Amino acid sequence: MGRRATGFGIWTAAVAAVALLVACGKQDAQAPETPSTTTVAARSGTGAVAESATLTAVKRRGRLNCGVNQGLVGFAYTDNRGEWRGFDVDFCRALAAAVLGDADAVRFVPLTAENRFQALADGRIDVLWRNTSWTMERDTTGNLSFAGINYYDGQGFLVRRALDLSSATELTGARICVQSGSTSALNVEDYFRSRGIEYRAVVLPTEEAARQAYGREDCDAFSADVSALAAARTTLAEPGQHVILPDIISKEPLGPVVRRGDEQWTAIVRWTQNALILAEELGVTRANVAAQAEASRDPRVRRLLGADGAFGSRMGLTDDWARDAIGSVGNYGEVFDRNLGSQSALDLARGLNAQWNARPAGLIYGLPVR
Repeated sequence: MGRRATGFGIWTAAVAAVALLVACGKQDAQAPETPSTTTVAARSGTGAVAESATLTAVKRRGRLNCGVNQGLVGFAYTDNRGEWRGFDVDFCRALAAAVLGDADAVRFVPLTAENRFQALADGRIDVLWRNTSWTMERDTTGNLSFAGINYYDGQGFLVRRALDLSSATELTGARICVQSGSTSALNVEDYFRSRGIEYRAVVLPTEEAARQAYGREDCDAFSADVSALAAARTTLAEPGQHVILPDIISKEPLGPVVRRGDEQWTAIVRWTQNALILAEELGVTRANVAAQAEASRDPRVRRLLGADGAFGSRMGLTDDWARDAIGSVGNYGEVFDRNLGSQSALDLARGLNAQWNARPAGLIYGLPVR
């Protein structure tokens, strides 16, 4: 044990503490009034947090600005009535519901692969939810932060059935349509170079342009994420005359991107996405979320839906933030089935995007709320 403090020692410590408080007060008085990139105002209560600059901006304007694909069936596109639909679109709506209590309080900003990151850096959007792959270069350079993974994809090849191909290794000398400003061209180069196969890249400015070039037979194959190839096939005149080869040449973990430096906003995006994933695991659906919030005895469900604990306030949100998000679009499985799975034109199997405890198991794993 240390020595007992003397009266002089206590008096000295008190003087030092007062001096420190005075110094801090002077620094605060000289600090700029404009919000920093991380915080603007402290919240009170249990688990109090400092509110993020992005969250403050979203609340002030009463609308979320969400960057999405210009038009990719299944992920982000406008229907015949001009309404935005898709997997990524639903996650944007869930985030708006979690933050503002209104899934319709969102402005969708269509972006190309080449201008998506600049739009985020410039502040034109609050979050980028546009089938974007999490790579080391993107994560360690620039001003980007990935908030999670909501879809596990991989790059493949779409070819005409008439070519009677069974593998991409048979594409010797082929013309391959790829999109610029993405990882697709680099993945194709790696794949064919490592195998000593000659090919010719036909690089187009957008994914739509690449799809159209393939449709005009300006190339022999179209290479992109398998989900994008499935979407492209639905737009062709005779979808049944085109096949996706079994070769998967890359790993493409897709997820939302935010500006680096606003950790609170990053957490809000991450946990909103996680709420939908965890809801599926726990059996919480769009239809039963209200009843579950009122009557469930499962402590995991009660924490998720705000019946127990104060987890929302720790992020600067209401404690029923997850209930609002799930009630607006449903759980992860509902969002998947409606846009990409059995209830959609794409009819994609869950595969890697099945829950971790499904049979067969996938990679989707809900983080615990506790």
